[in-house]
Amino acid sequence: MINSLFPRYWPRYVAGPYRMLVQDFANWIIFSGYTRTCAKGHIRRLHEVLTSKGVKICPGEPISSVVLTHCFAPWENNSYYCATHTLTKRFLVDHHLLRLRVKTKPFEALTTMYRLHLVDQRGLSPSTVKQHLQTIEYFLKSACSRSHSIARLSPIDIEHFVGRLSKHLKRQSLQHTIAHLRSFLRFCFNHGITKQRLEMIDTPRTYRGELPPRALPWNLVRKLLKSIDRSSIDGCRDYAILYLMAYYGLRPSEIAALTVDSINWDDRTLRIEHCKTRSLVTFPFDDRTARIISSYLRCRSDATRREIFLRVRCPSGPIKAATIGDIYDNRARRSGLPIVGSSAYSLRHSFAMRLLNRGVGIKTIGDLLGHHSFESTCIYLRLHTRALRDVGLPLPHHG
Repeated sequence: MINSLFPRYWPRYVAGPYRMLVQDFANWIIFSGYTRTCAKGHIRRLHEVLTSKGVKICPGEPISSVVLTHCFAPWENNSYYCATHTLTKRFLVDHHLLRLRVKTKPFEALTTMYRLHLVDQRGLSPSTVKQHLQTIEYFLKSACSRSHSIARLSPIDIEHFVGRLSKHLKRQSLQHTIAHLRSFLRFCFNHGITKQRLEMIDTPRTYRGELPPRALPWNLVRKLLKSIDRSSIDGCRDYAILYLMAYYGLRPSEIAALTVDSINWDDRTLRIEHCKTRSLVTFPFDDRTARIISSYLRCRSDATRREIFLRVRCPSGPIKAATIGDIYDNRARRSGLPIVGSSAYSLRHSFAMRLLNRGVGIKTIGDLLGHHSFESTCIYLRLHTRALRDVGLPLPHHG
């Protein structure tokens, strides 16, 4: 790999005591999906750091994180060397060559036991288990300490913790957090960890329809898409992603999961598997959508990937669902439109409202959105006040 990256100067990289480390790093960085240009820059910087004065690393032996930080210390204000430092650390971790300080978390045995309970007995998904554990670890860190163990918790401690949370969380988020806390405290009492029942916690009330409609006016959706400059690769990608959310009502996770096999170019269809209902829905693939997707596919950085939407920056690879929210926020901010505070899901709501205004039935809209229940669809179809003005009957005139 060094020979192909540096056809003229490769001997300097395969000489010296760190030649094996540099060669393994070069193979790893190319395999990870970095472009040749980025890979060459990182290899050059790592080689410069290793061959600089004062570096004391035994070749072939694990390196401590403190020593690695010391090696890059002269370049700590250079962003390029900082990136190489981070990448080198990842490489050493993958090859089991980095000695990390193992810190034992307090209550680690308890959280491990609770994790097994959530997975084995309650059968929760990994993402739900992660959310539960994040809440519990924060609770244990805040409400308990070495001098105040969990066995000595009282209802007053729980009340103080919830009171602090209520200052930073909305009622919807606080409701989920209290549900996590209730489950954990019930588990602790059933296993004899706490001496009294503490899970009777009042939760804030939330109601369907209490929040304002999230759908954007369709003219703003079109202006948002029009504001995206499609002369660059990231512009083509972002336009295609937001277009699919607005005109097909897809979730971010469904867009991130799209592959080239999802498109049937002969039949002009787009096959989507809804992530919640696991149902397959086939959408028509019109000429405009075909032009948008094919235009992006032609300029992708890695044509061998089966996933449609890829990262623009190195390393190459498929985007994640959370990236789509960042893409929307970036494009909404740069558009200058009055859509501050909206999210990528606003495009899904706009898709649903547009279908309703065109006379499409609620059951059909729910099937297209991938909903289990009628109530879930109704959240998307909350009408604006001005849409209700035509419902009222005119008042009679008395002469």
